[in-house]
Amino acid sequence: MKPFSTKSLSEVNASIDTTKKTGFFKKLFAFIGPAYLVSVGYMDPGNWATDIAGGSQFGYTLLWVLLMSNLMALLLQSLSARLGLVRGLDLAQASRVTYHPAVNFCNWILAEIAIAACDLAEVIGMAIGLQLLFHIPMLIGVSITVADTLLILVLQKHGIRKMEAFILALIATIGFAFIAELIFAKPNGGELIKGFIPSIPNSDALYIAIGIIGATVMPHNLYLHSSLVQTRKIDRTPSGIKEAIKFNFIDTVVALNLALFVNAAILILAAAAFFTTGHNEVSEIQDAHHLLNDILGTSFAPILFAVALIAAGQSSTLTGTLSGQIVMEGYLNIRLQPWLRRLITRLIAIVPAFVVIYILGEGATGQLLILSQVILSLQLGFAVIPLIHLTSDKKLMGEFANKAWVQISAWLVAGVIVFLNGKLVFDTVGDWISTSENATVLYFTVVPLVVAAGLLLMYITFYPLLKKVKESEKLVPDGLPEELNILTTQQYKRIAITVDFSRSDSKAISNAIAQGGKDAEYMLIHIVETAGARMMNNEIDDLETVLDTGNLEKYKTELSEKGFAVEVRLGFGNPKKSIPEIVNAADCDLLVMGAHGHRGLKDILFGTTLDAVRHGVNVPVLIVK
Repeated sequence: MKPFSTKSLSEVNASIDTTKKTGFFKKLFAFIGPAYLVSVGYMDPGNWATDIAGGSQFGYTLLWVLLMSNLMALLLQSLSARLGLVRGLDLAQASRVTYHPAVNFCNWILAEIAIAACDLAEVIGMAIGLQLLFHIPMLIGVSITVADTLLILVLQKHGIRKMEAFILALIATIGFAFIAELIFAKPNGGELIKGFIPSIPNSDALYIAIGIIGATVMPHNLYLHSSLVQTRKIDRTPSGIKEAIKFNFIDTVVALNLALFVNAAILILAAAAFFTTGHNEVSEIQDAHHLLNDILGTSFAPILFAVALIAAGQSSTLTGTLSGQIVMEGYLNIRLQPWLRRLITRLIAIVPAFVVIYILGEGATGQLLILSQVILSLQLGFAVIPLIHLTSDKKLMGEFANKAWVQISAWLVAGVIVFLNGKLVFDTVGDWISTSENATVLYFTVVPLVVAAGLLLMYITFYPLLKKVKESEKLVPDGLPEELNILTTQQYKRIAITVDFSRSDSKAISNAIAQGGKDAEYMLIHIVETAGARMMNNEIDDLETVLDTGNLEKYKTELSEKGFAVEVRLGFGNPKKSIPEIVNAADCDLLVMGAHGHRGLKDILFGTTLDAVRHGVNVPVLIVK
């Protein structure tokens, strides 16, 4: 498998430095942002359709589904952020490393379908909002949304912070609009509280509840969050990663609770304005807009409704196109020009929207929105299950692997999602077969697709578990011999060498060159161990630091004149920590160290640096005496 050509969202990867921020609130502000970009996916126009349908048909009854979905989203998004922070890979990249290429290709197709379904909701929502506010025909509104692809290019060109600020402004617009709407609607507090008691009145409520889950816990958001957290440059030490996880969790809690407020506000508005007045069949966003003026008695209500809808559609389209870039680059390791990737994503959504509106008319958009959310829900298992496996793997995640209670909670969430989706698919296909005039066609088209999807989901679920069992069997009692794969060509392309300006340096450098030749890149590393360096790290500027810098440059000059590609790195403090940090951050594939050969008492006096470094790096270590 070839390595990844670029880092996830390479244009903005590690573009915000959090390592120089001091104080809790300054640190928190540096980390705040990714979860807000993710949260807009939880309040897109697809959510509006399912929330309006749920509120108008069943009043406050399905509020508990929103709360449950938000808790599920909080757990899964925090796992997604953890994966990106610990492994430096997004969910698509990590899955590509874990599963067979054929499985990854299928997962990519499913992820693209989910993104297209999400983008479909955003295209329709934007077009509806434009029609309601400016009386623009739907087909023209759908065409206008192509221009959205240009907006994200402009924003991303000015940095991820500008994009986050723009999204936050749109979220604020939506939030303030619905605060005003709830003031106008005056919901029944007692009935509202009862809505948090779990109940599913009938099969129609189940269909809408699954749509709400699909609209709330979105599969593409899991790919997106694992990538966006990598826009922050963090300290790659265990304590630095732990700190980053903490601040990202705070970011996620706040952002997703804002999304919960918006979703709940839409459902409560529909319940108060439509269900209690007998308008139980309101599922179209257009109908809701028109009725608000008559029922609430103010012309501001429908205007605010349309403005919030446009803001929701506009914000969601930005994150949807980013997700498309992430899954294609992660699963296929194919990188397209950003404008082309986003144009493809948008056209995939525009074509079905255009066709449906042209053939069935504008009245079919509401059902199309709800269908898009159900499609999203059906894709969830294919993103959630790999995420749980990847973040629970102690071999890959180390001390940051999921604790037992987190694993249990995550698998319960996955079980609920898969069970509800399975029931929905079974019931839907059964209805199609029983009502179809030519059921044979369905048996040879739809049924095989459903079976194939089920088998793929089972493979994704059980393959990592079976792989672990096989690996553990090989360890008993002493392991089994395997076919040797002898490599005679030079494999090391980026070699790190520790130097201490002693006689051992020549041997270490000579052995390193023997491994890489003139085709490899070399990095000379020296650690300043003075008391000042241990206290002040790279802020120290004492005599030893100046001299060591000069010595490194002399080595570099001498080797460069001989035709070798060399760079130098000066570390500070404890070599046991500093050397692994430098080597791991620099993506080296071999570390060469000189050994002084002391043991016993000298180990106590000078420390066992070699063993500590060997366990701290992720590459082979060549020790030269």
